[in-house]
Amino acid sequence: MSRWIAGFVYLVGMFAAASAQAGVVVVLNSGDASVSLIDQATRKEIRRFEVGKEPHHLMATPDGQTLIVANAAGNDLVYLNPATGEFQRRVRDIPDPYQIGFSPDRKWFVVAGNRLDRIDLYAANGSEQKFVKSVRAPKTPSHIAFSADSQFAFVTLQDSDELVALKLADQSVLWKIKVGAMPAGVWMTPGDRHLLVGMTGADYVEVIDWRSQKSVKRIPTGKGAHNFRPRGDGRHLFVSNRVANTISVIDQVTLERLYDIPVPGGPDCMEVTADGKYLWVTQRWIKQVSVVDLAQRAVVDKIAVGRSPHGIFFVNSAPWK
Repeated sequence: MSRWIAGFVYLVGMFAAASAQAGVVVVLNSGDASVSLIDQATRKEIRRFEVGKEPHHLMATPDGQTLIVANAAGNDLVYLNPATGEFQRRVRDIPDPYQIGFSPDRKWFVVAGNRLDRIDLYAANGSEQKFVKSVRAPKTPSHIAFSADSQFAFVTLQDSDELVALKLADQSVLWKIKVGAMPAGVWMTPGDRHLLVGMTGADYVEVIDWRSQKSVKRIPTGKGAHNFRPRGDGRHLFVSNRVANTISVIDQVTLERLYDIPVPGGPDCMEVTADGKYLWVTQRWIKQVSVVDLAQRAVVDKIAVGRSPHGIFFVNSAPWK
């Protein structure tokens, strides 16, 4: 083999390996009932297909073998291959799965029914779920967090300005407290010290001492503080401010906002690359996904997708911590 051919083969192999490592980005277009698949290496949409009515959120099963798409208005779950985005199967008769979550011990699958004012609890067995109980939760259950020991699930109630705690062992309501305006994203800080709640109807993140059921601090971020994604380093947390058109970075130890990154168009859900260099952000109002260079603290690429993009996922992501 000539040196030129050997070099060419080497470069092709390197490109193929990089492409395989980069993989596919899955984006839910909630307004179009579709999924966009984006090549992470080229940052180009490679396919778009119908998935079901109002796909808002998604998450991988604990074993990482399946990606679950929750179709809120379609009342079903769609299972995709997490690496390729290819369709696997559909599970029907799951009422209003707006937000979904697995408990850390993998025993519980929790569904927040946004429009039906209910939280449904399922016994989880891998990628299978068995219905256990429905808990009334007025009004407008939104996002979910868990205690590390899987004893409790916490759900924001967006239209009653409340946070509710459920005891998973007996599926009972442990407590319900008032918080700020239109609570959405909820996140448990390391060591289960505090719950952080994004106030979409205000401009801050509320810090909750969940054991004493008290608000202990407000962290100013930006108007429409909405959702969270940890950087993966165990300390820093991203907050999307949908109205302010910024992403704030919070220190989970000091509970202070460090800085903001401008991202236009109603930034919402986020994903972080495994190397920690890039933040991918869905932009609800402009049919777009942006890629943020975290060293530059600036948008470096934009990808057109469907209407009202919401959830985003890729396999080679930073840890959720």
